[in-house]
Amino acid sequence: MSPLPCAWSVVIPAFNEADRLPRYLQEVALFFEGQDSAHEIVVVDDGSADDTAGRARELARAHPAIRVERLPRNRGKGHAVRVGMLGARGALRLMADADGATPIGEVKRLAAAVEAGADVAIGSRALRDPSVAVRARWHRRIGGRLFHAAVRAVGVSGVIDTQCGFKLFRGPVADELFGAARSDGFAFDVELLLLAQRRGHRVAEVPVNWTDQRGSKVGLLRDGPGMLWQLVRLRARLGRHPRGQDSRGQDSRARMPRPR
Repeated sequence: MSPLPCAWSVVIPAFNEADRLPRYLQEVALFFEGQDSAHEIVVVDDGSADDTAGRARELARAHPAIRVERLPRNRGKGHAVRVGMLGARGALRLMADADGATPIGEVKRLAAAVEAGADVAIGSRALRDPSVAVRARWHRRIGGRLFHAAVRAVGVSGVIDTQCGFKLFRGPVADELFGAARSDGFAFDVELLLLAQRRGHRVAEVPVNWTDQRGSKVGLLRDGPGMLWQLVRLRARLGRHPRGQDSRGQDSRARMPRPR
């Protein structure tokens, strides 16, 4: 018998996050326990060498909505999120980074965008808004601008910050996009947005509060060349099609509401 659907799924990919994950995981659990809706929190341990899975299971004893998927080996963040999303059952499915850079309460901003008609709502550290604060180190800001220029060359349009690890999907859209995506590494965010735009799904970019966390797994000098190479491979694999067309050249223009 398949599990019953629920209103919310939160997918948290984690690799060697035994120190940072517990605080944020408890924050997420308490937040959704305070909401009047059924939910699940899926922690996907991407082959960690530390006790990430064990720490998550400890919290699951106090918060039954938490379940832990332990992958046998490290495959990359994209693979971990894909496993979590395709195994989730929520009508709305949020991906959130284990470091807690984006407070879980910011999901209300994304949910409002979905309620307004978006199929995918992505948190943004780049859009200016007087109600949010983004605290990022200078090298992250520079790296983000360079990466954005490369992303535009791949074909994603109208999105400034593709890499914020806080994204909300309608359940059926998550099944479709993650079922089609193939990127295991950093390029998976870009691939998802590219697929969403080509298939006519409405993508909303929403400013969110975000604070840089200690212990980041991504470094500009260490990972920058690899991230660019992943974009090159993605561009070669998917090719470039006009916005509103899928890989077969069929019309799939975004279902955008007309202004009144």
